[in-house]
Amino acid sequence: MADSLPLVSTQWLAARLGDPGVRIVDIRSAVDGGARAAYEQAHVPGATHTDYAKDGWRATKGMATGLLPDTATLARLIGRLGVTPAHHVVIVSAGTSAGDFSAAARTYWTFKTAGHRAVSILDGGMAAWAGEGLGVESGPGAPPLSAEYPVALDLTWRCECAAVERAARDGSAVLLDTRSLAYFEGREKSPQALRAGRLPGSLHLDHAAAFDKAALRLKPLGELERMFAGVPDKAVMSYCNTGHQAATSWFILSEVLHRPGITLYDGSMSEWTEDVARAVETGPAG
Repeated sequence: MADSLPLVSTQWLAARLGDPGVRIVDIRSAVDGGARAAYEQAHVPGATHTDYAKDGWRATKGMATGLLPDTATLARLIGRLGVTPAHHVVIVSAGTSAGDFSAAARTYWTFKTAGHRAVSILDGGMAAWAGEGLGVESGPGAPPLSAEYPVALDLTWRCECAAVERAARDGSAVLLDTRSLAYFEGREKSPQALRAGRLPGSLHLDHAAAFDKAALRLKPLGELERMFAGVPDKAVMSYCNTGHQAATSWFILSEVLHRPGITLYDGSMSEWTEDVARAVETGPAG
């Protein structure tokens, strides 16, 4: 089943080119510096392009710039790609960096939250596909459709601010800060956050450590298991500044390591710091 395939190999996808049950979604954007121009230069045959940064995959409300879009927006976003509930969606990112993988993981999370079960990420992205000499297409691809996807929201993998507030008070979930140590300790601040620092009582684990910079893909399963072994075996709320980097840690814990109770706080610090009554911590972890 597609549910058991969070990552698919280039060989897996190459064997299914032309399969009407597979929809290939290329998400290249400003995150990887290529965007639509890179897609039009070369893409996996049959892939449809959507710009992760520009097309509305993350909504803005106040300071919060990475929120889950509303149902109507999701219906249009997914529908214009020609995706129906029967399709297996394969997300193709550039395959160039940890941040680029986060874009793929966040798009994957969005599909699942919209109620689409059959979704995978191409392991290694477009860099792996091209690097192996597999065939590519060029040109603008098919124009967007006007169809709408029948969204059936499943909020299993999402936590909203109220739930985070409860966890910060009672310790009922691990608040997993996936940013760099400088952000965690409050020595640096994202422009999307009003205050530097972290959620009270957070555990730190930089998402970038899970990405192999040489291989340009997630580290092997054994290394990921060791890396995340220190995350307590309880509910986890993964967060960052805008719900982007945190998607990688959510993806690894939930989809690769198959741990239950893993959610993504899409509002993250950009939403949390809007209210001065919500505490933040700074400095080294106690």
